[in-house]
Amino acid sequence: MPKTGTIHARIDEDLKAKADKILNKVGVTPTDLITMLYRQVVLRGGVPFDVQIPNAETQKAMRELDAGKGEPYRGSTKDALDEMMRTAK
Repeated sequence: MPKTGTIHARIDEDLKAKADKILNKVGVTPTDLITMLYRQVVLRGGVPFDVQIPNAETQKAMRELDAGKGEPYRGSTKDALDEMMRTAK
């Protein structure tokens, strides 16, 4: 099927540059990404990820990171999940 649909969007220049750099590293064009997103919207019947306002704890952590504070987590997601499961008991 030919690609004839067009999307025009305005986006923050710095955000676009950062995202484009990452997409380039993984070999995905912005058009590829938008196509993947739209396919997932159709397959799932909605946005394929949660769209919600972060809770107060998450907002605080985001502000700290934006201010250059806090420590980034350097472990694997599995390690982080294992740790959360241990401390939840």
